Amino acid sequence: MIDLEICTDNYETTYVASQFGFKRVELCANLNEGGTTPSIGIIQKCAQLKNIEVHAMIRLRPGNFVYTMDEVDIMARDIIASSIAGAKGVVFGCLSDNNELDLNATLYLAEIALNQKMEFTFHRAIDYTPDPITTLGHLFKAGFTRVLTSGGKPSAIEGKDLLSKMVEFSKLYPVQIMAGGGVNSSNSKELVSTGVHALHFTARKPCAKNNPEGMGLNYETDLEKIKTVIQSLL
Repeated sequence: MIDLEICTDNYETTYVASQFGFKRVELCANLNEGGTTPSIGIIQKCAQLKNIEVHAMIRLRPGNFVYTMDEVDIMARDIIASSIAGAKGVVFGCLSDNNELDLNATLYLAEIALNQKMEFTFHRAIDYTPDPITTLGHLFKAGFTRVLTSGGKPSAIEGKDLLSKMVEFSKLYPVQIMAGGGVNSSNSKELVSTGVHALHFTARKPCAKNNPEGMGLNYETDLEKIKTVIQSLL
């Protein structure tokens, strides 16, 4: 079956995914803001599960993907810390003010990850670039293992035409194409038909808790979504 990656901010979902045979977890904090760098403690805890890979998001703040030199330095330190904590890979993306690939920042962080012998994934920042295929070529040369993309559209199913083109590119320049963005049981099989190498999705739902006002919501693993996506691929 195609590789599955779950995006989560907690240990419970990571454990559940490991029991269902998921290849990887993209571990984040602040999922409601697109995901930021998780704590060292949760990386260490999830990395104790030896039957699922932990890939840590390296994004020090919400907002755009344009980073100062100081922010890039912080991200480099987070890559090293994630490696020490047991992560197999990291996930990051750096753009310029006009949404082109920030090649200098990208190459610098890629070198840090390579020195740690980690895999590294370019996240959905690629979907905001003017020419994702050209960007993909640069990422291949920089040594990226894979890209997470919705094919330049708000959802992967809307971007399936570009996903297919990216898959064709990957046949000549080996970089894994992972579809993410609105992936669910109703579209997973169609996405697989594009030839993508992996599917990426969240599986969580809010749960009723006696939460203090302004302190956010509690979430629990959406076991039914996990089961239905897997079933749709059989």
